[in-house]
Amino acid sequence: MRWRNRRQSTNIEDRRRRPMARKVAGGGLGTIVLVLVGLYFGIDPGVILQSTGTLAPPSQTSHAPLSPEEKELGEFVAVVLADTEDTWHAIFQQAGGEYREPKLVLFSGAVESACGYAQAATGPFYCPADEKVYIDLSFFEDLQNRFGAPGDFAQAYVIAHEIGHHVQTLTGISGKVHAAKRQLSERDANALSVRQELQADCFAGIWAYHADRTRQLLETGDIEEALNAANAIGDDRLQMQSRGRVVPDSFTHGTSAQRIEWFKRGLATGSLSSCNTYQE
Repeated sequence: MRWRNRRQSTNIEDRRRRPMARKVAGGGLGTIVLVLVGLYFGIDPGVILQSTGTLAPPSQTSHAPLSPEEKELGEFVAVVLADTEDTWHAIFQQAGGEYREPKLVLFSGAVESACGYAQAATGPFYCPADEKVYIDLSFFEDLQNRFGAPGDFAQAYVIAHEIGHHVQTLTGISGKVHAAKRQLSERDANALSVRQELQADCFAGIWAYHADRTRQLLETGDIEEALNAANAIGDDRLQMQSRGRVVPDSFTHGTSAQRIEWFKRGLATGSLSSCNTYQE
């Protein structure tokens, strides 16, 4: 990615050196296991933490200054966030609306959000209650080493996916999905959640379309990095690695093929109309 010397968003909350200590209000080891499982299969940790009422255990955070590598990674995230802002401001303006910029919280170890307390093991997530994206940047190491998806654009895809959930909140899509799920069986409600996640992948593709054509942010190989990441974190692939079998009814984000397909749809058109995952 051609990200250096570009505008950095001011909507970054860097909590990477902020100590955090909380008591466990209930749930104990069982809840921690649920959160870890949720990470592996892409479940929003806010859902687990809200349902259990569990607070994260104490987190020991170093007071040492950020390393040059940590500073650079924070700058990278700020540039990607700024570019998503440019994309979605333009799209909302064309539609006669106004884009409300989300905050992005960088943390280490554990974090407090309006959706509950989360640990690094929960992975990146978006909390609609405070309109913030939360990322422990150690996840990017996992993306490369554990999931086999290296590259800065693979990381940018993860950020753009979470921003896609913010777009769903602003457009009222998330509210409609939530209301519809209450009228459905558990199986059908879960399938609807998958469609919502696939739409966020499509929205990430929309951002990539505009980042490339409007601001020439992409370099050769960047799209392949994003597609590799989408493939690596598909539900079917993750389940096969962990269980040795695939259980479609427990999908949370869609198969590798579905995630790739919907990212490519957004990338091909740059249009919201191409991202109606709910009628497929």
